[in-house]
Amino acid sequence: MRVKICGITNLDDALFAAKSGADALGFVFYEKSPRFIEPKKAKDIIEKLPPFIERVGLFVNCDSSFVNEVCKFCKISLAQIHFEANTNFYKNLEIKHIKVIRAKSKSDILKYKDEYRLVDAFVKEYGGSGKRINLDWFKDIDTSKIILAGGLNPKNLDEIKGMNFYGVDVSSGVEKSKGIKDHKKVLSFIKKAKSFG
Repeated sequence: MRVKICGITNLDDALFAAKSGADALGFVFYEKSPRFIEPKKAKDIIEKLPPFIERVGLFVNCDSSFVNEVCKFCKISLAQIHFEANTNFYKNLEIKHIKVIRAKSKSDILKYKDEYRLVDAFVKEYGGSGKRINLDWFKDIDTSKIILAGGLNPKNLDEIKGMNFYGVDVSSGVEKSKGIKDHKKVLSFIKKAKSFG
């Protein structure tokens, strides 16, 4: 199972997550988020990362040119689009991307079912709220292209064992405070997720 540690704001947390086996690190380029990071700071962190780590930029309510500009500058490898964007927006993206479904009901998680996508619980703000999603919605659904987010932590991760998600995404569930990771929780989360295969 792939693991993304999101809401990285400092080099220490980034290097620890990478060393602990994270497949991807997430950088939030949304100014209203408590985990917002300036592109220059993200670039400095990314330049010091070891190879083979996916660098994910999280974007909310912006245009495609902003996404392209930030991704190019920071050497982001994947854009995570956390809002409903139109076809033109995606057509103009110059970088590989993943769509986020902020699910209010079971039918929402079937959107983009032929694509890899990230499914999070719907909240008014964007991400990092720790709200859980109803796991019953995923019964009898092909989850092999779904990255699950929303309220995951090392203690409740066992609940998704055997559900065959492609990956998991965590932010608040492994923090000491907003934007600052708890290294014990990070290590525990990654080890447990990886044990699922």
